[in-house]
Amino acid sequence: MCRNGRVMLALATALCCSGAATAQTSYPTKPIRMVVPFTPGGSTDILARSIGMELSKAWGQPVIIDNVPGAGGAIGADKVAKAPADGYTLLMGHIGTLAVNPSLYPKLAYDPVKDFAPVAWVARVPNVLVVHPSVKAAKLKEFVALAKAKPGQLNYGSGGNGSAANLASEYFKMQTNTAIVHIPYRGTAPAVSDLMGGQIQMLFTGAPAVMGQIKSGQLHALAVSSPKRLDSLPEVPTVAESGYKDFEADQWYGVVAPAGTSKDIVTKLNTQINQALASAELKTRLNNEGAIAMPTTPEAFGQHIVREIARWKPVIRSGRVKAD
Repeated sequence: MCRNGRVMLALATALCCSGAATAQTSYPTKPIRMVVPFTPGGSTDILARSIGMELSKAWGQPVIIDNVPGAGGAIGADKVAKAPADGYTLLMGHIGTLAVNPSLYPKLAYDPVKDFAPVAWVARVPNVLVVHPSVKAAKLKEFVALAKAKPGQLNYGSGGNGSAANLASEYFKMQTNTAIVHIPYRGTAPAVSDLMGGQIQMLFTGAPAVMGQIKSGQLHALAVSSPKRLDSLPEVPTVAESGYKDFEADQWYGVVAPAGTSKDIVTKLNTQINQALASAELKTRLNNEGAIAMPTTPEAFGQHIVREIARWKPVIRSGRVKAD
């Protein structure tokens, strides 16, 4: 190749790289679509809208929330997995879509590890184990002893087969070697109602769903699933504190993008979301939802997803959990 040819090639390469760098630096230049794989109004939807609002304020581009429910979040997640990897289609995933579904659905259309680029771990929502006041157990170990003394005679409720409450309870049964019967409901609210009425004895669910009943004394909180006690329930010990080491069964939420999304775009999204999570306004919103902000790196969030997939697989098999 002649000298002029080499110069032209080098110039073309430089211009190409410069254009790519400019595109990444100026991102976003158009609206971003954030898919929520559930119906409006739930925790995933609320968190997506909160994060989307902060990104819009920071970048001057709208973040459009697209609710795509169905198959435990699998339909919406698959839609994002197959979207262009340009940073303009994101998924607000959670423990179900990113860690539970691979074991719950034998023919899942997407792979949570291979088909997504982790962007940001947004929040975790601790579960709290509550019982009806008639249950003769003031502490968690007393409840476990009662369950062992009456195998198959105590019931626990959940928002449905494959729900976070179902999995947390099955994990608890596996860790404590107890036989408590699952009663699935169509949603958390009717399960809470029946627990208050004494039709079931136990419920392991997100703290916001039962906080009012705990405060009023209608339900008795025995333990929380998080590594640390909740600020809103400082008197309630963790399951680990109660004698079951390393027990952790929180719900969690995070943003992912299609695999192949450039590292620069992922880093820019991660930085901005972490800044949003540090703001007093968003912290207040998260606290109202019983959520704890979890700002971290994309790599750390990706490692968390891998660990959670491995952790919930034996729970689903042991409890013979099936999707509704």
